[in-house]
Parts: sequence; structure tokens; C-alpha cells
Amino acid sequence: MVIQIPSYQEVIESSQPKTQSLFKPSQTFSQAFSSIKNSEFYTPPPPPPSAASTSSSQSGIISNNSSVPSPSPSASAASSSSLQTGQSRNAILVSHRQKGNPLLKHIRNVKWVFADVVCDYLLGQNSCALYLSLRYHLLHPDYLYYRIRELQKNYKLRVVLCHVDVEDVVKPLLEVTKTALLHDCTLLCAWSLEECGRYLETIKMYENKPADLIQGQMDTDYLSRLNHALTTVRHVNKTDVVTLGSTFGSLSNVMDASMEDLARCPGIGERKVKRLYDTFHEPFKRVVSSDPVVLKTYTKDSEPSLVNEVVTELEKEEDASKRRKKEPEVTVKSALSAAFAKYADKFGKKDDKAHEQKAGETSVAMESGTDNRETAS
Repeated sequence: MVIQIPSYQEVIESSQPKTQSLFKPSQTFSQAFSSIKNSEFYTPPPPPPSAASTSSSQSGIISNNSSVPSPSPSASAASSSSLQTGQSRNAILVSHRQKGNPLLKHIRNVKWVFADVVCDYLLGQNSCALYLSLRYHLLHPDYLYYRIRELQKNYKLRVVLCHVDVEDVVKPLLEVTKTALLHDCTLLCAWSLEECGRYLETIKMYENKPADLIQGQMDTDYLSRLNHALTTVRHVNKTDVVTLGSTFGSLSNVMDASMEDLARCPGIGERKVKRLYDTFHEPFKRVVSSDPVVLKTYTKDSEPSLVNEVVTELEKEEDASKRRKKEPEVTVKSALSAAFAKYADKFGKKDDKAHEQKAGETSVAMESGTDNRETAS
């Protein structure tokens, strides 16, 4: 006989009282919802509105919408065109001829859009650019001429952006330069596509900027001008300019000063003194001998002729040195003094003419006065 030992779960289930479960899952949703409908918690939904009420409500909505003016197609077209023109002003207009040009990948700092334009790149209202590769120019030499002719006189700034992508550039670049100069175009040469892109971006960004933006600002006071003039001399700094200005008072006195006077200034050594003095007193042109000395090899048999040639060369050098002494050397000081004298002569001549005119008028007046007296007597 086999005795079955119940499991732990069977023991627990047998010890608990058996209660009938309230939840019996139904097979469909409608069966489950029918039990809820029969309970006290369910209220039926309101009846649907009639067709007349729906038509009246729809007519009211239509009347309200008709009171608000709908945008006309012309107004919407005008607004879209204004948006497009506003975007095109801030962007480079690229011709459809440039599709596939790898240069477009390098225009990153400025927007660009394709448009129907005559030039290759429209950079502003009065500025445009034509792109030309020297390799393409070698295959089609007349291409640049016909493209410039298409522009006519519609643009104030016409740029020929030349991409130098060949090794032998002398002959093709000369032809491009001549064509650009003859047709009043500005030639910009670039040796890479990145450089071409930077040129186009810069011209577009500086489209509405004034021309004096890139001009160096010069101070108007005398000390700044003196500083700008004297610091161009090598080894002369701003401290030395202040010392020279306080010692001599003006630039003309600095130019007239001797080396001893310059050496007395504190902080100015021998090298600076020599630089300053040579700057104001050396001639503009370096004198080069017209007959250069040619070294020759001589033999023993040609000793008498050697002596005669050396004598003639020495005589030529002496004549040249005499001519140099007779001819006055043109220096900075002499050039400035000559210019001042020239303007002084002009002003003096004007004053003399004015005095002569006044003297003539007074003499005519005196003669007319005497004639009147004679007639009266």
C-alpha cells in the first residue's frame, strides 16, 4: 500500500476557506461591458444632435470665418518674393554655369544660392566676379573675352578671379592680365580653391563697408607725425623721438643738426647718430661708375702697354671724381629746401602781381583825378 504525502501548496490550499471568485473573465468586450450596463453606476450618453442643429452651427462657423479677411494670392506672392529678395541680398548669387564647381564647397562663411545671372558670382548690386581657370584658358583662349563682353557696363566692380592651376604661368597669365586691363576689370589671382572662396567671401562681407575702413588712421598732432617719420629710421624708437623733439624742437632742426649735436642727446648712441645723419645727408641715387674696371691677364711682353692702360684708367677716375664734385648732391635736406623755395617763389610772384595791379589802379585813379580838375578849370 502506497501512502501519498501531500505537498506544501496542497496543504495551504486545503487549510484556506474556499470562496467563489467574483471576477470571471469573459471572452469578448461586449459581454464584459454588458455587466457594467446592468449596474447602478452606468448612465446612458446624451442623445446625438439633430441634422438641423448641425447645419445651423456649421453656417454660423462659416459666417464667422467670412468676417475674417483671407489672404489674397497676390499678397502671399508678394510676401514670398520679399522674403526671397531679402535672402538674396545677404547671399552670393551663383550662376547655373557653376554647378559642379568644387569652389562652391569652400564658400562657408557667406550664404550662396543659384540664380539666373549673367556673371558667375553676383557679389552685390554693383559688383560681380568671373571665375577662370588657367587650365581652361589654355584650352579656350577666347572664353574670357566673350564673358566680359556679356557683362557690358552693368557693374562698377568687375572681378576676374583667376585660379592658377598650371605650372607654366607666364604666358597664360600675361594674356589674362592684358584682357582684364583692356576691359577695366580687377584681376585677382589665387593658387587654391580655398583662396578663391576667401576672396569671394571677403568682397561680399565688405560690400556695404566704407573704403576708409582699411585705411590706416594717422594722428593729426605734431608729435605723432614726428614719431611716424623718425621711427622709420632703423634703431630709432619712440623714446629717442621724444628726446630729439624736446632737444631740437622740430624736424627741420633735427635735419640741420650735426653728428656732434645728435651725439649730445641722452640715450642716442653712435650707431643711431650715424643712421640719422646718413638718412638726411646721403644722396637719393647711388653713384655708379660708368666705366667698370675689367681685370685682364697680362704677360711679360705687354708691360709697357700695361703701364699706359693703368695711367689712362686713373685719369678717367680722376675726371669722374671732378665731375661728381661739380655736380651738387641731391639729399633729403636739399630736396626739401628746394621745394620750400619753389613754393615761396610762387607766393612771392603772386604778391608782386597783386602789388602791381594795385599800383596800376592807383595810377589810373590819379590820372582820372587830374583830368577832372583840368576840365573843371
